[in-house]
Amino acid sequence: MSYNDSMQKQYESLGICREVYEFGKKIEEQLKERFEEIDQMAEFNQSKVLRAMQKMKVSAECFNISSGYGYNDLGRDTLEGVYAECFHGEDALVRPQITCGTHALALALMSNLRPGDELLSPVGKPYDTLEEVIGIRPSKGSLAEYGITYSQVDLLPDGSFDFEGIKNAINEKTKLVTIQRSKGYATRPTLSVDRIGELIAFIKNIKPDVLCMVDNCYGEFVEDKEPLEVGADMIVGSLIKNPGGGLAPIGGYIVGKKECVENAAYRLTSPGLGKEVGASLGVIQSFYQGLFLAPTVVSGALKGAIFAANIYEALGFDVIPNSTESRHDIIQAVSFHKPEALIAFCQGIQAAAPVDSYVTPEPWAMPGYDSDVIMAAGAFVQGSSIELSADGPLKPPYAVYFQGGLTWYHAKTGILMSLQKLYEQNLVNKDLMC
Repeated sequence: MSYNDSMQKQYESLGICREVYEFGKKIEEQLKERFEEIDQMAEFNQSKVLRAMQKMKVSAECFNISSGYGYNDLGRDTLEGVYAECFHGEDALVRPQITCGTHALALALMSNLRPGDELLSPVGKPYDTLEEVIGIRPSKGSLAEYGITYSQVDLLPDGSFDFEGIKNAINEKTKLVTIQRSKGYATRPTLSVDRIGELIAFIKNIKPDVLCMVDNCYGEFVEDKEPLEVGADMIVGSLIKNPGGGLAPIGGYIVGKKECVENAAYRLTSPGLGKEVGASLGVIQSFYQGLFLAPTVVSGALKGAIFAANIYEALGFDVIPNSTESRHDIIQAVSFHKPEALIAFCQGIQAAAPVDSYVTPEPWAMPGYDSDVIMAAGAFVQGSSIELSADGPLKPPYAVYFQGGLTWYHAKTGILMSLQKLYEQNLVNKDLMC
């Protein structure tokens, strides 16, 4: 039996038919050059992480468990030094007490804004879960309840910045600008680090003392530089996305100017305590090891996103980014324009999972969202979107947002299984697969 026949039978044992396998194989063969470029980026970022760990003198003692107050936690303090070095910040807050990306963003905003200040988003409406943090949708404890106002400038129809609108929106109350790097549940382009730098330079030229915060979720280690290197004052993210490498079981980070990070630390714990308390509770080694593996894990997720774009674009669906565009995060959007196709895609991703593969995901009213959402994630860490996952709101254009895959091979399997589900339900043009 040939290698190809053997591999095809292996995929067949997972429920993927020959037609889907052969179509995927044909698409993959066209991507060798792009995959080589991704491997080169992973090598660059791997050396960056290694250098940061060596410079901060990470030792076996850093993996010791602390409890209670967590005073003098060598591992915690050293890890924060590693993050600051790796992402080019003055200081960092990296804690298991930060429960998720939304919490990290809320912490950064609430600690650096005061009553009477205004928050500006120059890239349109932020991700759905931030609506209640800001007070766009009323919620207990929102920024709006503390007298912090919000202003928004949408991107232009072609995805470019509305510089005139941004200039007009900046006023004496504007204290902090939030820039969401990734697309969220929108069909706009993800922002490259260079474009973020261009935007920050424009804003700082108008009001030099304004703070620029970048929601860096899904973007870490995708490029050879990060937003702090182009003028951002803070970057914020989740450890169960890119930088946790699939090993971090919880946590978030804030890296940037020392004062911004200190403000966040005092908000996380208490005035007078700040970064001095906060036990690492035995998870610190997974934080280090996850960060060390992150560039390789991200490269696998990127390959999966590009594979998905090429698969579904070839089948006539709208994809963002398209099959040839440069990549600035690990998310791939596919617009199906019909709910049953969105649901079938997510059910395929779930069926390819190592955990809960037998579960069938269904749309539900998930807290923090304004419509039913379907989510597929058979992950080792609940909600970890650096692991193979997909989700989307049940509203037009019925777009799915696919991301993750701890290895390229698992990401590939997930995409093939998603296509298998659509193939079985006659939701794809099978003639295009020939």
